[in-house]
Formats: sequence, structure tokens, C-alpha cells
Amino acid sequence: MKMNKSLGFVLSLCAVISIALVSFKHAADKPFGGLALYTVRTDMGKDARATLKAVADAGYVNVESAGYNNGKFYNLSPADFKALLDEMHLTPISAHQGSVTFENIDQQIADLKTAGFKYFVIPVPPMGLFYFDSVNKRMAMKGGAKNLADILNKLGEKCHAAGLELLYHNHDFEYVKDADGIVTIDYLLENCNPKFVNFQMDIYWVTKAGADPVAYFTKYPGRFKIWHVKDMDDQGRFAPVGKGHIDFKRVLANAKLAGMKYYYVEQDACVNETPLEAIVISHKGLGEIGFK
Repeated sequence: MKMNKSLGFVLSLCAVISIALVSFKHAADKPFGGLALYTVRTDMGKDARATLKAVADAGYVNVESAGYNNGKFYNLSPADFKALLDEMHLTPISAHQGSVTFENIDQQIADLKTAGFKYFVIPVPPMGLFYFDSVNKRMAMKGGAKNLADILNKLGEKCHAAGLELLYHNHDFEYVKDADGIVTIDYLLENCNPKFVNFQMDIYWVTKAGADPVAYFTKYPGRFKIWHVKDMDDQGRFAPVGKGHIDFKRVLANAKLAGMKYYYVEQDACVNETPLEAIVISHKGLGEIGFK
């Protein structure tokens, strides 16, 4: 009888511990934040369903697409892509639409709306303006800042009329002076109508250019609606969030000033881990920094 009581006590204690551990795990793994699917683009091309399940299992709730071609997202119709995201409990927020032109903008807007997106993001200067400068080994653009601003204003007005918001995503070249001595991002911020055009700040690329994200938030408050969050290692390479030296806590402390509404982990390339491993590491890093 004593043995049975002792066994009962042990079993009860184990049950309590088990419940506590499950509760702790649930709290630690609480879903939050977003992922730019460009990070897992190769996996998305092979098996979109399995990849999106891995994204959800890693703890992300919002996604940004970067795989639109011929009216489809990752070879799925806009409606089918939305259905798959719904199945995985993932929310479509923004889409990178690098192939946009004045001729196809209406169709792309319609497809984004069908898929459930809110933001139409221009990832690089569109319509053939973006190129790689093989002499200086860096990304670049042609046509000048004024030309780009005019294009963005026109595209942004179309998006606004359709109920979408247009954002421009930066790399490093927009934050340094061009051949005419113009800092392209400054020109865009000062000459793009905020009613139609705002910005997605890639914090890594701003840092890579030697600029200060917080200084831009201060000078142009409320213009940076979405962020890309990826870290930089000691060699200047991409790194999972929390595994580099970018001071994200300082940047995050100024989220309201920036006008930030959403953020995504994005890692253009992985050095020491696979993309699917990197997104797990980065999600943990987000929580440690204070993102939620």
C-alpha cells in the first residue's frame, strides 16, 4: 500500500512537471514575426508546401513573397497560394514584384489582392534600371534618382487607387552618392509622395553602406513601414539574427519613430547553415532582442 502511494505521488509529480514543461515550451515557441520567403527561395521552388510548413513550425506568422512569375506565386495561382498560406496559418503581408512595368501593373495588383497581400514592394529599381557594376563589383542603377522617383510615384498612385501600399526596398547603393553626387534614397524620400510611396528598410544593407538607420528614422519619421532584419558577421557577410554585430536593440527602440508596422527576417545567403536552419536561429534571435 505504501508502495502504491509513493508510486502515485511520483506519477503525479511527473504529470505536473510534464505540464509545466509543455507550458514553458509553448511560451518559448509563441509564434510571432515574419519571414521574407526570399530566404528559402530554393526550398520554395522545390516544395512550397513543405517549406511553408517549416516556416510556420519555426514560429513565423507573416510572410513576404519573392516568387511571382507569369501570374503565379511559386507556380501556384494567386487563389491557390492564398489557400496554402491559410492552411499553414501564415498571413500574406507584402510581395516583392521586381518584374513590374507600366504595362503589367494592373494585372500584378489584381494578383496581389487575390493572394491577400497589403503591400506592393519594389525590390530594386524596376524596368531595366538595376544592374551589377562589374568594374566596382557592386549593385548599381542607371537613369538617375529623379527618373526612379517619377516611376515610383506613378506606380504608387496606381497601387493606392487599388487599395494597396507601395514600398521601395533598398540595398546599399541607394545610400551612397551616385556619379552626380546624389544620395538616391534621400532624393526618393524627399521627392516621392508619402501618400503613394513609402519604404521597406533593409537594415543590413543600410549598415553595409555605412549609414545609420536611426538617423534616417529621425530625419524622415514614419516613412519606413516594413523592415528586413538580418545580421552581419565580422567579415561583413550575412548572418542569422543575433549572430552578428548589428545593434538591433537600438534600432528596435526607434520602431515607432520609423513608422514600422511589420518586419521580416531575411538572409540573402547562408554561410554556416542551411536556409531552413538559419530561419530557426533567427527566430530565436528575434525574441532575445525583443521583437514580438
